[in-house]
Amino acid sequence: GVGMGMTAPVSITAFPAEDGSFQQKVKVSLRIPSQFQDNPPCPTDESIKIEERQGMTIYSTQFGGYAKETDYVNHAAKLKAALGSEAAYRKDFYLCNGYDPPMKPYGRRNEVWFVKE
Repeated sequence: GVGMGMTAPVSITAFPAEDGSFQQKVKVSLRIPSQFQDNPPCPTDESIKIEERQGMTIYSTQFGGYAKETDYVNHAAKLKAALGSEAAYRKDFYLCNGYDPPMKPYGRRNEVWFVKE
């Protein structure tokens, strides 16, 4: 019964298929606002879980516009190419992040994160 409003970023964990596209499973994560973090409201939907994300070091790239799956896949491929074979990062998933509400038409910010191993 508690409304927390829009949070940023909205983070999608993508599990890439062999061709680079997203597998059918994705995980959407929303940041719990600071004032609720010590005692978050309990979800009423059993499919919603509260998880604590540990600190991480990431490799990141940023781009604008209304991001679609193909945009995230293309920017993930560019980030992978830029990192080359020397960088150690998780290959089984990456994070796709959007920072803006749908009604913001200009100056949008999206990011792809690879988690450093």
